[in-house]
Amino acid sequence: MPDRDNAGRGCRVEIRHLQSLLAVADTGSVTRAAELLHVVQPAVTRQIHNLESELGTSLFERSRTGMRPTDIGLQVIERARRALSELERAREEARSSGAALHGIVTVGLLASTAPLLAAPLVAAVANAHPGVRLRLVTGFGGHLSRWLEAGDVDIALTYNQPPAAALSVKPLLDEDLWAVGPVEAPSVGSAGFGLRDLLQRPLVMPSAPHGIRSLVESAAARLGLPLDIAVETNDAGVQKQLVQNGFGWTVLPGIMVADEAAGGTLNSAPIVDPGIPRRIILARPGNARSSSAVRMTAKLLEETVVGRIHAGGWPSARLIAG
Repeated sequence: MPDRDNAGRGCRVEIRHLQSLLAVADTGSVTRAAELLHVVQPAVTRQIHNLESELGTSLFERSRTGMRPTDIGLQVIERARRALSELERAREEARSSGAALHGIVTVGLLASTAPLLAAPLVAAVANAHPGVRLRLVTGFGGHLSRWLEAGDVDIALTYNQPPAAALSVKPLLDEDLWAVGPVEAPSVGSAGFGLRDLLQRPLVMPSAPHGIRSLVESAAARLGLPLDIAVETNDAGVQKQLVQNGFGWTVLPGIMVADEAAGGTLNSAPIVDPGIPRRIILARPGNARSSSAVRMTAKLLEETVVGRIHAGGWPSARLIAG
């Protein structure tokens, strides 16, 4: 009887081949991959060899230090990961019947909104539909849009960008960005901090391209003023640390500095005269039919946003009617 794992042109890609591929990619070792999959090492070796024979190319570079994906291997790994993820979702959704929803929903959140929304959203979904499992990912707005278009994220709460034809968006709120300075700086006052005054100071800013950086640059250009950027970093925590240590001022959403402002470790207030608002939208792929689980999660995410604003937990946020 021929070996089912025998390599050759007659090989067909099976789920176990993709599972072995991802296990080797994630561990860098056939031995550790076999341990992860609870199979013997020769089985993993055969499955990788069969997959390479089927595709007609090497997926890994072998060395004494382990297995490293080739360039084409990285592309195949990305597609395999997506294929297995979609299969898992299909299995979960097939279990849904009536009101008893099942499924896996991937939700993308801006890093600035995740601490405010993640826990109440998970609680709302668990209470309403315990058969639905959430995957929460965070990223910059540009990343979230690309993940949505690629199908890696089902819904995302992100800031408004030039609209992509592949996305369906619903504006939810506008929020004012805040000027953030060291605690020893003159008080910014509860009424706000003038944009012209802010632009005369050294700034700690995210590296371009970045949503907040683009908004600040556009506001400065309208006033005909340059930016005096002292330091660049795309880590908001590092931004705040650098400001606390006197390296400059920065611009962040109010929800990211509310705790530090209340604790007296940062000096912050909304930017005014003129303000710098950003619009937050709920986005979904526009060319795909959403599952019941995705539609339910989108509804609960919107309700979570509204609830946090009404509770006063989202500084300078204003809901968009309709």
